[in-house]
Amino acid sequence: MTIRLLGTGAAEGIPAFYSNSEVSCYARKHGGKDVRTRCGALVDGTMKIDLPPDTLHHIQRDKLDATDWTAMLFTHSDDDHFAPEELQYCLYPFTEMDFLTFTIYGNDAIVPRLHAMYPNWPMDIVQTKSFEPFHHEHYTITPIHANHKLEEDAQNLILQRDGKALLYATDTGVWFEPTWEFLQGFKLDALVIECTEGLHCTDFEGHLDVESMLEVLGRLHKQGTLDSSSIVCTTHHSHNGEATHAQLETVLKPHNVEVGFDGKEIVV
Repeated sequence: MTIRLLGTGAAEGIPAFYSNSEVSCYARKHGGKDVRTRCGALVDGTMKIDLPPDTLHHIQRDKLDATDWTAMLFTHSDDDHFAPEELQYCLYPFTEMDFLTFTIYGNDAIVPRLHAMYPNWPMDIVQTKSFEPFHHEHYTITPIHANHKLEEDAQNLILQRDGKALLYATDTGVWFEPTWEFLQGFKLDALVIECTEGLHCTDFEGHLDVESMLEVLGRLHKQGTLDSSSIVCTTHHSHNGEATHAQLETVLKPHNVEVGFDGKEIVV
């Protein structure tokens, strides 16, 4: 499997929409890997993870063809991951298409909202539930429950194909015990994990900073979910984390953690 990180920024992006923070100013001046759009990813060119407001930019920047997609997998309903208004532009009269060529998978907050917004539209929509695997083409996809939004079943996603397993874990926080117990049955070849708060920890439990992320990785190694061959890469970085891309690399390289950036590809 190949996962392409289309966007690696948190909700406000970097440089942030309305900010003169040090990280935003640095990214505005230097560009490159320090510019981060809102989080989304693409697996094997066909399975889209989340639909952030920056999706059109991702398509244009990376010369993608959205008609290649066979699935759109949603993690949760926060605005930076779920911009449902964009779906209307896939269909007539904005295009020649009169039905979606991809199946939409989403949780207990995503699916009712889509049905309310698009009643009787030609969309294949499937509700997902944490710890209940489902199949799409050659993939087995298992949502696991994230510690992010108490009012909905926020999910991280395990994707498996041809004996390989990848966990995409953005907006996760430190998992609750049922998730930890469930993960004991998996060996991950790659983990894409949020590091939203960077070097600046806050009281919000729904995101990770560097310290808490490393604690999560330590426990995953201890229980055998990760080993020395597993690829670990960060995503979902906020300017409020008070760290540039290079600063994060300096901190995380000794722990064999790669720092994600927009356009980075991971092959497992």
